[in-house]
Amino acid sequence: MIVLKGAPVSKKIQTEIESELAAWRTQGIQLPHLSVILVGSDPASEIYVQRKQEMCKKLGFSSEVIKLDEKTSEIELKNIILKLNQNSKVDGILVQLPLPAHMNTRDVLESIEAGKDVDCLTERNLGKLLTDRAIIKPCTPSGIIEMFKFYGIDLRGKNIAVVGRSLIVGTPLMHLLLKENASVSIFHSKSENISQQLKNFDIVCVAVGRAKIFKYSQFKKDAVIIDVGMNRSLEGLSGDVHNDSPETPNQLKAASPVPGGVGLMTIAMLMKNTLTLAALHRKQAL
Repeated sequence: MIVLKGAPVSKKIQTEIESELAAWRTQGIQLPHLSVILVGSDPASEIYVQRKQEMCKKLGFSSEVIKLDEKTSEIELKNIILKLNQNSKVDGILVQLPLPAHMNTRDVLESIEAGKDVDCLTERNLGKLLTDRAIIKPCTPSGIIEMFKFYGIDLRGKNIAVVGRSLIVGTPLMHLLLKENASVSIFHSKSENISQQLKNFDIVCVAVGRAKIFKYSQFKKDAVIIDVGMNRSLEGLSGDVHNDSPETPNQLKAASPVPGGVGLMTIAMLMKNTLTLAALHRKQAL
C-alpha cells in the first residue's frame, strides 16, 4: 500500500512559492501579508494557527494573528474584518473556524472582501468555483487534488465517493473532482447503507469529522482512501478512518495518514492562495 504522505507534496509547493518570491525580492516587490483571526482558545485551533504562522515565517510572508476573547461580539469581529478589508497591506484574511456558538459563521465569512478571502469560503468565491472562474480554490479540497497529481493517481473516469458535504471540504471537493473528469457521488448523514455502498468505489474521500467512523476493511480491494479527519482525544490525533487489522492495508492501493497527510496540504495551499491574491493586488496597483 502506498502511504500518501503530505510532506513531499507540501515541500514541492513550498519550493514553487520560494522560487516566485525570489523573483519578487529581486524586483523589490512587497512580499505577501496574511492576517489570521482567532476567536477563543480552542486548543486545536491554536495549534492550526501556530502552524500557519510557522509556515509564513519560513516562506518570508509577513503575517499577524489577531487573538480575540471568546466573548467577543459578532459586531466587534466584523469591524475588525472591515479594517483589514480596507488595509491595502493585507493580502489575505483568514478567520479560524470554528467560531463560538453565539456567532453566525456564514455572516462573518461574508464580511470578508472576496479579493482577500484566502480560504475561498465567501459566496462569491464559491460561486466562481462552480462556474470555473475561481482565482483561488478552497485549501483542503485543492490540496487533495495536488496529492492525487503528485502520486500519479489518475482521476479520469474513476468512481469516487466523497463522504461529507460541508462547504469547506465535501461540496467544493466534489466540483474539483468533476473538473478532473471523475464520476462523483456524495454521501452524508442522511444517506442510507453508506458502509455497504462504499465498497463499490475506486477512491473514497472521507471528511466527516468523527474519529474512526470507517475501517480500512470496509473498502474494496485496491481502493484509494483519502482521510480528511482531524480528531483530537486523550489518545492523540486520529482520522475518520482507521486500520482495523494489520493485514488490511495490503488490500488497499493507497491511503493518506493522520497526522501527516491532508493537513499538511491545507497549510501549503493556504500559502499558495495568499501568494496568488498578493500577486493580483500588486498587478492592480500598477
